[in-house]
Amino acid sequence: MKSKEKSVQVFELSIREVVVPIVGTSPLIVHAWSRKAITEMADKQAGKAKNKKHDVRVPEEDFEQAKHKLADGTDGFPAAGFKAAMIRGAKACGMVMKDVQTSFFIKSDDPEKQLVRINGDVRMRTDMVRVGMGSADIRYRPEYPNWSANLRIEFNEGMISLDQIYQIVKIGGWGGGIGEMRPEKTKFEFGRWDLAQKMN
Repeated sequence: MKSKEKSVQVFELSIREVVVPIVGTSPLIVHAWSRKAITEMADKQAGKAKNKKHDVRVPEEDFEQAKHKLADGTDGFPAAGFKAAMIRGAKACGMVMKDVQTSFFIKSDDPEKQLVRINGDVRMRTDMVRVGMGSADIRYRPEYPNWSANLRIEFNEGMISLDQIYQIVKIGGWGGGIGEMRPEKTKFEFGRWDLAQKMN
């Protein structure tokens, strides 16, 4: 007896892309892992003896190495940071975070490094920070007092609407933010943003 063949129908996804311009409402502070820090961690994992000599720190070098750089040399920020803020914004709207996570993607300006380009002037910021075991250290980090970005968002209309995309971008920037000392992680209010274009 021949088995009956079953037909399978696959529906095309309704995928759209939108560019959402945002503008910072508070300064953005970034802190990428420096080459020195990555080397020190790799040496520690490899069991190499630690150099007991204290290297002379050059603030300008720390500042430059703390930047996220696109391949073309411009400054950026991880796309994952923007997406995380938007997912938190979705939760504030009563949406299920796990569902929202796979309903949209932020297309990077540097696909290899997964960075979104940040527009705006940058300056060096000096902060005292607490590190392990209650000790203190000085951090020299990039700060963008006035910044903006264009979020290129690809989304599945079957799971999330264009209105909802704009809503979670707005709420994510208002309450979550990106970068160091953002409201989601600290009592500070850095890295917040709003929609650059007012929506009706």
